[in-house]
Amino acid sequence: MEMTPLGKTGLKVSRLGGGLARIGEELSMADVEEAGQVLNAALDDGINFLDTAACYGVSEELVGRTVSHRRDEYILATKCGHVTGGASGKLWSTQTIEDSIERSLQRMKTDYLDIVQLHSCDRATLERGEAVEALLNAKRSGKTRFVGFSGDNDAALWAVESGFFDTLQTSFNFVDQRARIKLFEPAKSRGMGIIIKRPVANGVWGLDRSPYGYADEYFSRAKILDATGPILGGPDDPMLAAMGFVLGHSEVDTAIVGTRNPAHMHRNVEQVETKLPVSQEFLRELHHRFDMVGDKWAQLT
Repeated sequence: MEMTPLGKTGLKVSRLGGGLARIGEELSMADVEEAGQVLNAALDDGINFLDTAACYGVSEELVGRTVSHRRDEYILATKCGHVTGGASGKLWSTQTIEDSIERSLQRMKTDYLDIVQLHSCDRATLERGEAVEALLNAKRSGKTRFVGFSGDNDAALWAVESGFFDTLQTSFNFVDQRARIKLFEPAKSRGMGIIIKRPVANGVWGLDRSPYGYADEYFSRAKILDATGPILGGPDDPMLAAMGFVLGHSEVDTAIVGTRNPAHMHRNVEQVETKLPVSQEFLRELHHRFDMVGDKWAQLT
């Protein structure tokens, strides 16, 4: 698996990362063996970046139960700020963030985190400063090596321009390209690592209908972009085309794709390693189509 520097952190990450939301939300603690198969398959295939969150169901617990003995083989990123896991408190408060980070350390059976990210709070929350300061305190105390912001639109731009964060995790795919226009250049100019969420747009490209309620907007956009005819020069496989589009941007350090199926994980890795990059013609055409119709399309949060 190709590795690339994660901004100025000094970390080197696999271009394809493992997103652990599906594992946490679709599996239970009774499915430890299944989770272990997926996570160990990812590590065995060269994925070294695992991204989870305190609110992704039992995701963190499953990491701790299945791959904590391989802790030196992966870069571990989580997110905080939500009141979750049976906790009480106030969103984005110092106490909530401190408690969340402590819980993440215990759940994942580790004494440090590589990256802790504020989890999609709005710009007003960032501007108040309490959440940012709580996160920076965790970095100062050694509980996390780096801090990041996970989010989109105005809040993401504020996070980039603030200079407080080491990494930005943001939405980017062929139907959600605002990050290319608004965020990539300022983030890279500040040496931030760029982590992409939703790179395959919930798999809506080339489908006759949206398979997920969450992806209805992505599906509508895909039909608009596809209306002017087939896009030449790209892979026939929609998943490969989606991953190839995102990874065809040098600003992207890693793109996180989630699955609970080890065979799907292996196939994703194999395709990235053997069938990419996509052609520049393909990238230019998707840029052109988005720029023609997507100027008012905000990033989906």
